[in-house]
Parts: sequence; structure tokens; C-alpha cells
Amino acid sequence: MKQKKKKMWQNSNNKKQNNLLDKNIKLMAISAVVLIVLFLYTLFKSSAHIESGSYYFGIIFLLFLLAFAVFARIKQDKIQKFLNKNRKENENSFSTELKEAKQTSVVKETQEENSSIKAVSSDVSFNDVAGISEVKAELEEIVDFLNKPSKYLKHGVKLPKGVLLVGPPGVGKTLIARAVAGEADVPFFYQSGASFVQIYVGMGAKKVRELFMQAKLNAPSIVFIDEIDAIGKQRTGKANDERESTLNELLTQMDGFEGDSGVIVIAATNKIEVLDDALLRAGRFDRRVFVNLPNIEDRKKILELYLDKKHYEFDIDRLAHETSGFSSAALSTLVNEALLNMIKRESKVVEQVDIDTAKTKIEFGKKQTLLLDDKQKEILAIYQASKAYITKSKVSLFDEKVSVLDSIYPSYNELLENIKRYLCGSIAVEVIKNEKYAINKDDIKKAYDLAEDMKEEYKMVKSSQNIIDEVSNSLRSIISQNVNEINRLKTLILENEVILENDI
Repeated sequence: MKQKKKKMWQNSNNKKQNNLLDKNIKLMAISAVVLIVLFLYTLFKSSAHIESGSYYFGIIFLLFLLAFAVFARIKQDKIQKFLNKNRKENENSFSTELKEAKQTSVVKETQEENSSIKAVSSDVSFNDVAGISEVKAELEEIVDFLNKPSKYLKHGVKLPKGVLLVGPPGVGKTLIARAVAGEADVPFFYQSGASFVQIYVGMGAKKVRELFMQAKLNAPSIVFIDEIDAIGKQRTGKANDERESTLNELLTQMDGFEGDSGVIVIAATNKIEVLDDALLRAGRFDRRVFVNLPNIEDRKKILELYLDKKHYEFDIDRLAHETSGFSSAALSTLVNEALLNMIKRESKVVEQVDIDTAKTKIEFGKKQTLLLDDKQKEILAIYQASKAYITKSKVSLFDEKVSVLDSIYPSYNELLENIKRYLCGSIAVEVIKNEKYAINKDDIKKAYDLAEDMKEEYKMVKSSQNIIDEVSNSLRSIISQNVNEINRLKTLILENEVILENDI
């Protein structure tokens, strides 16, 4: 029915155009005849005054016009076919262009509709994340770039393509990424590293391509990959498995857009040491932001945030001191458990009894190392205070990393200094407490590994154990002579849970 109506509409148009052409030809012929008569009459009456050939030229032109009108009338059918053919070609060309434009639009809409990866709008802001003032300062320029790109692009400035958030579980890495998206008011694409690990070869790489395609279609946007170490571990080169092909695709996609594309990739991990070097090189995840466990002041701010608009009658400063080693997620769980106990008591005010009940529940499922009594806290404080004293750098109570000398071509003395920094905590506890304690096995392992490298790789020493003994004896002498200074730093870190460079 629709095709029949369309054909009738086309036939009607053709008839109208044929009639119009016929009328135009007739009008042109009549006009030519009338003008010729007027010219002849003028020549007859005023021939004595005509001195130029313009009138004769006009007569010739009108005769030519009359002849063309007669010819056009004879060949009217052929002219009409020629005009119809050109009109159809133009219509077909315009129709094709319109169809291609519609198809392109439909393809884009289909890609967005069929994709399993969807953007979300984050309603989290920096005001919803407490205790990360240093991290906020580093990420605020990314927010500013997404909000005011022209401010940077006019100077040729390009922000890092990738930002890697490094820290233990529960410190709020995902919440921080959502806060960046919320502050910038841009689409937020969330994917976990495990979601790219597929049974079938090629599916993980396909999902990476899909993720970046959607991010570019919705630019400016933020791509957040949580637990990136699931796909970003160092490649062995022994097998081209699914994980490695997925990592290769991720590396390719991060090279495939410029810093001014409006797509910023944020990833989170608590195992930066296992990541492939290609991910950490300049042009990919070239900015690293370390998010540590909150100190006393940070925990107080986090608790105040979680208890906002809630009635409570307990000492929040005391609770901040008692929750040493708690992450922001653990504090959130603590407050939530306390609220549940408050409801169970049919009360409207959170009291100390609710906090104590909540702490008891959490202790059964939480690592003992992070729920420290006074004696354990003092041992850890000595360990960290000695690290601050030897390295002359900022140290937090629950800071697991050690500030070491990083040199491309390390000297013998630089390697010894790094071994000293790894061992100083254990030696200090042994000297001050007059007893050995098992605290951080990773630091000790790194010291022994470095000593073994000096023997096997660099051929600097004959015995790795001799190097360990030499450094240990040197540390015992240094610490014994500076016990008072280390105890001062211990007291400071027990009070503030952090030692700054100015405090040393």
C-alpha cells in the first residue's frame, strides 16, 4: 500500500512538471512573437532616428529565441526525459547520503545500546571522602583539566593518560576515583581486572576494546579499572595465554589516544610490584598516587563523616585512638554495626556499648596485626621510628614501604645503605626491647635478596651472610648511641601515627 502511494505521488509530480514545461515553452514563444512585432513597429515608425545596430541585434536575438521555442516545443518529450533523469540522479544521491548518515547514527546508537559496558554518573564528591588531603591535592588538577580543558590545551599541556592508585584494601581507592568523576561531572566507566579474565581466548581483549570505545564515544570520561594486577602482571614470554593477550590490548588502547582526548584512565592495586613494566612506563600509568591507611586525625574525620546527622554519645577522639590500623572501609563497617546494635536496643542514640559490641564483632574477622594492644603498638612504633631515623623521610605507623635509594647503576655503598634501611626496624626493636620480634618478614627478605644479588649478580662480595652481619652490627652501634632520639620519635608516632621530615 505504501509503495502504491509512493508511485502515485511520483506520477503526479511528473505530470505537474510536464505541464509546467509545456506552459513555459508556450509563454517563451508568445513573448518572442510580441517583442518581434514591437521591434518591427518601432523600426517602421522611427527608422530615421536609428543610428546604431543595437535594434538589429535585438531583432536577431528575438528571432533566435523564437526559433529555440519552436525547437523546444518539437523536442519537448526528449527534454522532459533528460530533466527527469537528472532530477532522479540528484534525488538518489541525496537519498544515499541521507541513508548513510542515518546508518552511521543507528550504528553508533546500536553500539551504545548493545554494549554491556555502561557509563554511570557519580554523585560522590571530595566532601564525601575524608582523610585523604594529600591525595586530593594530586587529583584536583585532573578534575580541573576535565572541567576546563582549554586552560591547559592552549599551553600545549597534556595530563597523564593513566593514574595508578596504590594502597592496601579498604582505603577507599574506588571511592576516590568516583569522587574525581563526581567533581568533574563526567561519565564514569567501572570495571574490575577480574572481569577481563575470560575462558575463551580473545574475549578479554574484546572487552578492553569495547571499554575504550565507549569511553571515547562519551568523552570527556573516566575509565576506572579496579584490581588491575589481575590482568597487569608481568609477562613471562613463555606462553601467549588469554591474560597476556588482554594485557597487550590494554597497552595498545592506552597508546591509541592522546592526552587531550578527554579520557583519563584510573586504576587501583595493592600489588604494584607485580605489575608489568610496560604499564608503568611514561605515557601509560605514569603517575602513581599512594593511599595509606588513615592516621589518627584522618580516622577522626572519617568517623565524623560517617556519624554526620546521627545522634551519638561517646568520645570520638578515644575511638579514633582505639581504631589504629582501621581502613576507611573498616571504620564504615564499625559505625554500621554500632547502628545495628543501637536499633536492636530500641534506642535512637549510639552509645559506647554499641561501639564495644561492634568492635568485638569486627575483631573476629579482622587481622590481629591491625588490632593492636598497647604493647604491640609500642613495638610497631619502635620499628617505624627507626625507619624514619635511618632514612630521614616521612613514615606512618602502618606504612609498609621503605624509602630506598633508587639508582640505575647503584654503587657498593648505595646497596649497603638499602640493606641497612630494610633491616633497621628489626634491629632497633631487638636493641631497645632486648629481644627479637617477628614483625615484617618482607623487609628482611628484601635485605637478604639484595645481599644475594651483590654476591651472585654483581660479584661484589664473596658471602651474602657476611654482608648481612656487617650491616646488622653497624646498625646496632648506631641505634645504641641514639636510643633517646628513636624513643622521642616513637612517642611522636604513637601520638600522631605519623613522623614528618621536619620532626626528625
